[in-house]
Amino acid sequence: MRLFYCDNCRQTVFFENFRCVKCDHTLAYLPELSEIVSLKPAGEGLWTPEAPEAGGRTYRLCENYAEKNVCNWAVPADQEEPLCEACLLTETIPDLAQPGHHEAWYALEVAKRRLVYSLQALGLPVVPKSIDPERGLEFNFLADPPIIDEEHPAVLTGHANGTITVNLAEADDAERESRRVAMHEPYRTLLGHFRHEVGHYYWDRLIKDSGWLAECRAVFGDDQEDYGEALNRHYQNGPRPDWQSQFVSAYASVHAWEDWAETWAHYLHITDTLETATACGLALRPQAPNARRVKPRFSLEKAEHASFDDMMDDWLAMTYVLNSLNRGMGLKDMYPFVLSQPAIEKLRFIHRVCTEPAPALPVLPEGEIPAAVAPAPDAAA
Repeated sequence: MRLFYCDNCRQTVFFENFRCVKCDHTLAYLPELSEIVSLKPAGEGLWTPEAPEAGGRTYRLCENYAEKNVCNWAVPADQEEPLCEACLLTETIPDLAQPGHHEAWYALEVAKRRLVYSLQALGLPVVPKSIDPERGLEFNFLADPPIIDEEHPAVLTGHANGTITVNLAEADDAERESRRVAMHEPYRTLLGHFRHEVGHYYWDRLIKDSGWLAECRAVFGDDQEDYGEALNRHYQNGPRPDWQSQFVSAYASVHAWEDWAETWAHYLHITDTLETATACGLALRPQAPNARRVKPRFSLEKAEHASFDDMMDDWLAMTYVLNSLNRGMGLKDMYPFVLSQPAIEKLRFIHRVCTEPAPALPVLPEGEIPAAVAPAPDAAA
């Protein structure tokens, strides 16, 4: 992610900040500028950005900023819709009358906004279902029922036809860590959930019925394999014995769809972190013999110009340093994964999908019908 500064005092601010801690000016993110800007009141609920690139236009705070304190984005003053581009994607919010639900909703929206930032910067389609019911995206944030039984099942985090559901319990750090341990996972975060589930959505948008499909199957395997059977096999027998040599994670070995979604999530992990390292001017000058100097130069908005091989060289060097720093603090590795060459080639394919036009669909003989593609999975664990 890029670095952001308060326009009034040049204090460094975070993507999540509502106010500048130095000069106390109100802050808001303007997605059309990809900038956090400081604001000054313009009367009648309107605000003028202090950033010169805003051109003197006026804005309103997102309704979820002004009334519910869960969003720090703004919308143009002439926009009829009171919600910002990110909040428009949320179809269902939790019952805010329940204790802890407001805080959990805020945590979910923070992760979702980081996701939206990356998707928009990469130039990927981000359209709410309310605007495009067939191909749009939406999120449901739901809590488990008070008593879980056959009639009232637990909420499954997953994706179905552009609708991503996230269990509110995932916003509870202790509960999420308990689930991570129970599932034998090395990594489980809210942002990771969002990145994984939106990967299923983009398989539908970018791969299904596109010129990428044949190559995607060659790289990730046959998506037409029965998903339910594959999932049952995984939970009964565990991951494939060779998963570490072929996949980014054990869960990726379940099915081609999960391999794609897990790899997609890792691509977003890598690119966001590399952009942040670039924005911070981070450079590594290791003292080890023959070690190369590392200075990442990556921007999500210019990803199409990036060398994938340079990205991976920088990433592997970065993870060694960042994991070592975490260990020095007695923390778990920041990136607890080892990327095999086949997993790297899958990441390379996703990089191409995100930065290159889709190949033309093959021309079929007259009367021949393309092979059917099964629908995306209803839910991912």
